[in-house]
Amino acid sequence: QVQFVESGGGLVQPGGSLRLSCKTSGIITSVFNSAAMAWYRQVPDKQRELVASITKSGTANYADSVKGRFTVSRDNAQKKAYLQMNNLNPGDTSIYYCNHPAYPTTWGQGTQVTVNS
Repeated sequence: QVQFVESGGGLVQPGGSLRLSCKTSGIITSVFNSAAMAWYRQVPDKQRELVASITKSGTANYADSVKGRFTVSRDNAQKKAYLQMNNLNPGDTSIYYCNHPAYPTTWGQGTQVTVNS
């Protein structure tokens, strides 16, 4: 059974930083490496938003709203992904999820990020 487990969220003041982690299980390595791992975020009553993605070779893409502040990375051997978030602002408040396109309907519980002074 494929699972995504996100962690690392919390309450932080504007300008602060957090590092999110995504642990996967049940995904064989060849599948994990076949596509980009992605981070999404969602606030209540709004659509899930793609925040960042990273391919096996390390090519990263970011939403315009987080460019220059967030850095996505992955560990192909451990089948994990990470999201370093710097200079956070209240607009980043959301639940953050990771996902792999081979499992588009499988979602973890997410990790809550709250940016508030």
